[in-house]
Amino acid sequence: MDTVRLIVALAACKGWDIFQLDVKSAFLHGELSEDVYIEQSKGYVKKGKEHKVYKLYKALYSLRQAPRAWFSRIEEHFMQDGFQKCSSEQTLFVKRSARENILIVSIYVDDLIYTNNDMSMTIKFKKSMMQAFDMANLRKMRFFLGIEVLQKSGGIFMCQQKYANDVLRKFAMSESKPVKSLIVPGSKINIDVDGVIVDDTYFKQIMGSLMYLIATRPDIMFSVSLFSRYMSKPTELHLQATKRILRYLKGTTSYGIFYRKGGEENFLAFTDSDYAGDEYDSKSTSGYVFLLSSGVVLWMSKKQPIVILSSTEAEFVAAAASACQAMWMRRVLRNLTYTQDSSTVIMCDNSSTIKLSKNPVMHGRSKHIKRSCEDGEIELVHCGTQEQVADLMTKALRLSRSSKRR
Repeated sequence: MDTVRLIVALAACKGWDIFQLDVKSAFLHGELSEDVYIEQSKGYVKKGKEHKVYKLYKALYSLRQAPRAWFSRIEEHFMQDGFQKCSSEQTLFVKRSARENILIVSIYVDDLIYTNNDMSMTIKFKKSMMQAFDMANLRKMRFFLGIEVLQKSGGIFMCQQKYANDVLRKFAMSESKPVKSLIVPGSKINIDVDGVIVDDTYFKQIMGSLMYLIATRPDIMFSVSLFSRYMSKPTELHLQATKRILRYLKGTTSYGIFYRKGGEENFLAFTDSDYAGDEYDSKSTSGYVFLLSSGVVLWMSKKQPIVILSSTEAEFVAAAASACQAMWMRRVLRNLTYTQDSSTVIMCDNSSTIKLSKNPVMHGRSKHIKRSCEDGEIELVHCGTQEQVADLMTKALRLSRSSKRR
């Protein structure tokens, strides 16, 4: 989904339209490279040859090889049609013309989205795909994997309003009273050893539904990440806290991400951590947010796997994760011929972390981010706590601060 948002943001920035194709019975197009045999289907067994089996030449649904065979088939078609595969993202293909026009295609199983700056390339690509496969032309991208995409003159808006309403109905929260905050300010969510155990299957169903919703809702990322730590043994405390997220959704179903036309082409990152935020194991939480064309394209909230001894080191671990993501984004954009002209700025509110990244003394935990800084690909810049957007990914904020970051 990161790649999809990146393409949408880039298209919005350039003022391009995004189109969509759907492959009918995609897995049936795959050709097998190994010998696969199946028994004769019941009701279609040939008399006198009941002991024989069928040898498959093409893939069928339910075969383990089917997804790989289908991708190999469409990849081969793209290569023959003059496309190049992105080295950093295997499902992303790009084609350039002699006049420096470009066509970008992203594949998600049997769904294809594509955008370009030349309508003639769009027509030729669509015709080529229709001839090679049984396709459904969905025209402009409107619904993609449950995500609503509104392409307007001023930019592109992505949301999951229909999906959010479906989630509320599924868990009988459609008539609940909305709340303005995800977590009660000042409250602590912990492992709750002495709490009343609730149905873990029901709890996991709620969390699974919310996890897909974060595809366009970075504002709920921290809360969903926090409560998902307790899926193995949830209690009444965790269930009520999770239902509060649903009550928050009740009043914010129309929220989403807007990528403005003509927005900033160089992406900006924010990184932060919550030092020893987990009272049970004293581990910290890392978070980052990446913006492109005025909208959020990447974000993360994740508990660090190790116990950190200082806030500086906790911030550095988060900054290192941000640097890795920044390098990936730069490589993807470079493959799309949109090289970042300047260093990627990563905003950090810890001065010691910034100094550590510039320290000439290199050690195992700092060499990766230090080399990126030396190469001029990333730059850590200090920002005040009040301007730290990534705060939303590491801790529960008061309503005034969380509203500002939305």
